[in-house]
Amino acid sequence: MDKDSPERGQQQVSSFMAVLLGALAPGVNGPTWNALKATFLMLGVCLALMLGFAFAGGDPWLTVHVVFLVAIAGGLFALLSWFTAQTGLVSIEHQMKELDLVPDDLDQKQKLK
Repeated sequence: MDKDSPERGQQQVSSFMAVLLGALAPGVNGPTWNALKATFLMLGVCLALMLGFAFAGGDPWLTVHVVFLVAIAGGLFALLSWFTAQTGLVSIEHQMKELDLVPDDLDQKQKLK
């Protein structure tokens, strides 16, 4: 990278650090939302397998129980998707500024003095 490139001021943040920032700072960033979608995908696969086993086992109460778990998981994912659509995604840099992990500009520091 060149010294004059526009990306000089931006830091590279790992996906793990971005998800951690997403858990601690206000708002939802892109990597956190992707991790959440992957988690719900894995949960959906597990619940689909459980539902298949419940149907194969022939126990109606177990089937009702697993269907109820699928409904809870689906409702939670729908509500999280709606909430994220209403609030929008936040940049990682904004979250780092919220947690005071990025040094401010010198002008802002001089204004405080």
